[in-house]
Amino acid sequence: MIIIKKKIKKPKVIVAMSGGVDSSVSAWLLKEKNYQVEGLFMKNWEEEDNSEYCGSKKDLKDAKLVCKQLDIYLHTINFSLEYWNYVFKIFLSEHKSGRTPNPDILCNKEIKFKFFLNFSIKVLKADFIATGHYVRKKEILGNTYLLKGKDKKKDQSYFLYSITNYALRKTLFPLGNLYKKKVRKIARNLNLVVAEKKDSTGICFINPKNFKLFIKKYLPIKKGSIISVENEFLGKHTGLVNYTIGQRKGIKIGGKKNFSSEPWYVVKKNISTNSLVVAQGINNIYLMSTGCLVERLSWFNKNKVFISLKCKVKIRYQQENINCEINKLSHDLIIVKFEKPISSVTPGQSAVFYLKSICLGGGVIKKRIALKKINV
Repeated sequence: MIIIKKKIKKPKVIVAMSGGVDSSVSAWLLKEKNYQVEGLFMKNWEEEDNSEYCGSKKDLKDAKLVCKQLDIYLHTINFSLEYWNYVFKIFLSEHKSGRTPNPDILCNKEIKFKFFLNFSIKVLKADFIATGHYVRKKEILGNTYLLKGKDKKKDQSYFLYSITNYALRKTLFPLGNLYKKKVRKIARNLNLVVAEKKDSTGICFINPKNFKLFIKKYLPIKKGSIISVENEFLGKHTGLVNYTIGQRKGIKIGGKKNFSSEPWYVVKKNISTNSLVVAQGINNIYLMSTGCLVERLSWFNKNKVFISLKCKVKIRYQQENINCEINKLSHDLIIVKFEKPISSVTPGQSAVFYLKSICLGGGVIKKRIALKKINV
């Protein structure tokens, strides 16, 4: 009797190839685990493509070279219109309202884990997608949880709190258990062309040095007064959109008479009067907050509804988690009380919550609860 063994189909995974070392090593690791691997390069920004800081032409070239080295097929797609409508418009609207948004979080939610995911699953017939994020996931009692990456310095769970449970289940994170040094070493051993390529930082489409010039193209910039918390005139600002809570650099009001030599920090942006309010010292009472209101909530495993919860919160990337208590005010609004006052809580940024290494979810900071009210 002849037994014919049925060939087992390899799971197909589409890797988000950025032209960087992380996505490149992710693709190789998945090939080593016997997945059917293909890459997809996303172009998300049309303008200033010749920028040395963020040029998609260079990134696409690198992605093609890596895929050739790894012998995987590379798809390309242009999501610039989607990025404009679902990320950049909101980015501008938030700045116009005096808040400081995080477009990377919105890009993950709308572009990578929605449009890219749907295109990969529905059009390219993939079983999974994969990215080079330093995060992990784990199945616990039938639920899928997002966990911090093993490399705490590179952990990127802060940027992924708003993706859906479906997206989390359909995504592989090959780098979650690796340290960055190990990823670089793998790339060097494979002689990948991107082995020594620098990591991209900040907002992809804006060179931090040119932020003022960039934002001026899209938003009306109105100069105004810089005042102290005692309502004393100190100078002129270049437009409220160019500043954020807790900012020190670029205020340019040092050496004022009747004041100490301590540096000045932004403590408030008053949209109604177009004034920038500042105070001296990083830990000044006006910059400290006892808590914040958080809206636009996104939770993993929504069946775990709570009224009150003690956990940890991160109010900006690469900040240490701090103890807090969450109390539910409505279905899309919570109040977060910090264990002790902290500096530079910024409306528009995200607050992300954790129980040990598990990311519970998060939301956007609507308002900070100042330790001392600012009356100007």
